[in-house]
Amino acid sequence: MVQNLERPHAPARPAGAAVAAARSWWRRPWILPLFVLSVSYIVYTARPYLDESTAPLMPHEGFSAYYPLLMTHIAFATVALLTSVFQVWGWLRRRFPAVHRWGGRVYVLTTVVAGVLGLVIVPFAPPVGKLGVAVATMLWLAFTVIGYVKIRQRRYAEHRKFMLYAFAMVMNNFWGSSLVLIGTKLELSIDPNYYLEAARWIGWVINLMLVQWWLNRTAGRPVL
Repeated sequence: MVQNLERPHAPARPAGAAVAAARSWWRRPWILPLFVLSVSYIVYTARPYLDESTAPLMPHEGFSAYYPLLMTHIAFATVALLTSVFQVWGWLRRRFPAVHRWGGRVYVLTTVVAGVLGLVIVPFAPPVGKLGVAVATMLWLAFTVIGYVKIRQRRYAEHRKFMLYAFAMVMNNFWGSSLVLIGTKLELSIDPNYYLEAARWIGWVINLMLVQWWLNRTAGRPVL
């Protein structure tokens, strides 16, 4: 009797998995520019605060812990921002899920610390834009915590949604800084307070709108 030496057929792969496998890291060219932009933004905005004697600090009479709390907030927020870039990188998540899981834990921890400290020091923020800062910080915390709870419940689609919302919040300062910079360079005859107020709102509102557009656009795709 002649044995059939042909290799058994491999089980058919789901279409979504085949598409995901075909994606390579080099087909995501936005990751590197986003990381470079994030590092540049952090260096540009955080460097002035490294020296307390020259740092542009807000008045905080009677609160000696303000500067160390501010620096701790900046340090943890920096880690959260840089970590979030890799957390939304689909290729890394699919190829190295353990790295994604540990990165997520680091992101959640640093976000909670930075967010809570941000709420502690926000009363010392300039009056213009203070409400926008407070709302953005609370939303950032809420989206992150909800996203963490969803993944613990293995509700992957909802986890993805809320973590993308959180990503929108952690990246919101790019818009605000750009708005203030453009307004200053143009030297328009507009009260600078309008720029400062708008900078605290427009960034995260636009980001959330973009994320929601993306979620609607990819609603039919499998969550991998």
